[in-house]
Amino acid sequence: MSKVGTCLWFAHDAEAAARFYVSLVPGSSLGPILRAPGPWPGGEPGAAILVAFTLGGQSFQGLNGGAPAEYGTAASIAVSCADQADVDRLWHALTAEGGAEIMCGWLRDRWGVPWQIVPEALPRLLADPDPAVAARVFAAMQTMVKLDVAALEEAAAST
Repeated sequence: MSKVGTCLWFAHDAEAAARFYVSLVPGSSLGPILRAPGPWPGGEPGAAILVAFTLGGQSFQGLNGGAPAEYGTAASIAVSCADQADVDRLWHALTAEGGAEIMCGWLRDRWGVPWQIVPEALPRLLADPDPAVAARVFAAMQTMVKLDVAALEEAAAST
């Protein structure tokens, strides 16, 4: 296990969130779940206190803190997607049941956790050696909520 990871705060749903997240991201797994041996401020005996999980090989913990967390946008879970189908699949799943679209590939899931769902094409197109190509792709991206690979590639190819 990595010595460094990210801890996400949940009111009471850390286990449900972790199970949901690992079902979405390939190369993910649920780890040990620390359960309360007795009553505690965040719940009853047997309730999950800390849930370890990995997303695509990255270590996370879900902590049930008893009160809802307010996540800003200074940090997010970023997922690199192979293609539009992968972007669409994750976008749909993460915005369902109370999630919210933000902009430029950003969203919040039903627990308020911010995510960036980024097709592998975006950084490749933004790194084009022709600054005009990168500028067109960047301008196109800024008009999008969910990123659209075809539209980004069209912007790169336009003159």
